Parts: sequence; structure tokens; C-alpha cells
Amino acid sequence: MHLRPFAEPDTDAVIALWVEAGLVRPWNDPHRDIARKLTEQPELFLVGIVDDELMATAMVGFDGHRGWVYYLAVAPEHRAQGHARALMAEAERLLEERGCPKIMLMVRADNAAVIGMYEGLGYATESTVVMGKRLIVDN
Repeated sequence: MHLRPFAEPDTDAVIALWVEAGLVRPWNDPHRDIARKLTEQPELFLVGIVDDELMATAMVGFDGHRGWVYYLAVAPEHRAQGHARALMAEAERLLEERGCPKIMLMVRADNAAVIGMYEGLGYATESTVVMGKRLIVDN
């Protein structure tokens, strides 16, 4: 897998992958999420390419206090080959390079397979409640 920053022509393939991976929710317009990311640290929006096919993504960010990973997805036919691990290793490298002391991510509680994958990478469930408030309604 070759990793590189997202480019605008990747948009349709990225959104198709996110839909296939079950990451898109009705309250999050993926086009708007991409547009927003491109205004902040666009170089940290990674795509994975195998044989000229976009087959993986990770949206990484650093706010000066913590690093975050969103939209990590690998196409089903490319799973269990180490691509998610490679994406996370690159995310960690890019964040550490920026002086980021800790990386965070959110996984839906019912996604046992993905939770297990992250645990295998040294991530642990923290006793933190994640709260949110919608400031801009996409739909």
C-alpha cells in the first residue's frame, strides 16, 4: 500500500469506501466533512492506494493537546493484510513529529472486531465519556 495525502479527485472513491465501511451517518455529510478537513491540516488526510485503487483512508488531526484519528477505513477485500496497522503507524508518526503527546480515536461500542484490532496496536479503552453538540446541521 502506498500512502499519500488526499487529493480532490479522490472524493468519490473516498466517500464510496466510507459508505461501504459503514462510517457514513445521516447527520454527517461526507462531502462537507472532506471540505472541512481540507481547511485544517489537509496533509494529515491520508489515502491508501494499491494497484491504482484507493482502498484505505485515515483523517488525522492535532489540536495542540491531543491527536485524533477519524474515518479510518480499509476496503473489505484488503482487510487483514496489515493496512489499518500501517495507516495507524503513519498517523502516529505524523502526530509524534508534530509534538503530539497522545493519540485518541472513537470506535462504536458494538464494533468488536475493530476494537480488538486497536487493542492489538496497544490502544486501551479509557473511562471517559465523549460528549458532543452539533453546531452546524449538515442536513
